[in-house]
Amino acid sequence: MKFADFAVGQVIEAGPYVVDEAEVLSFAKAYDPQWFHTDPEAAAKGRFGGLIASGWHTCGIAMRLAADAALHGSESFASPGLAYVKWLHPVRPGDALRLRATVIECRRSEKRPELGVLRWRWQLYNAHNAEVLDLEATSLFDLSPR
Repeated sequence: MKFADFAVGQVIEAGPYVVDEAEVLSFAKAYDPQWFHTDPEAAAKGRFGGLIASGWHTCGIAMRLAADAALHGSESFASPGLAYVKWLHPVRPGDALRLRATVIECRRSEKRPELGVLRWRWQLYNAHNAEVLDLEATSLFDLSPR
């Protein structure tokens, strides 16, 4: 999507993305090596009753879905960050996640009018409709004439 295609209140949906156990283990071993992400046997005895994905892995899945659904082919070039991120329910191997992205703000920067500023809320849900991720992201778009 191009920056001009976004509008306040717009909802973009994507998915499902099925979470694979090998992917959960691989991500966690590389970036979040806590036992409840990396050791299925120990995790089965833990508070969550089984292996769960890293929250950072969950954010990566949301990013993939947003990129595929809205950012691919756009003028997006960076993000100054997130206003918040919440992991509301655990993500488990086999979960089918879907993204609901809602546009909160869409404007040109006052100081740098060649930049488009998009604030949007990303929510990920599993197949049971439990919200597993909630975050607010800002994306920047290069609107310079080419």
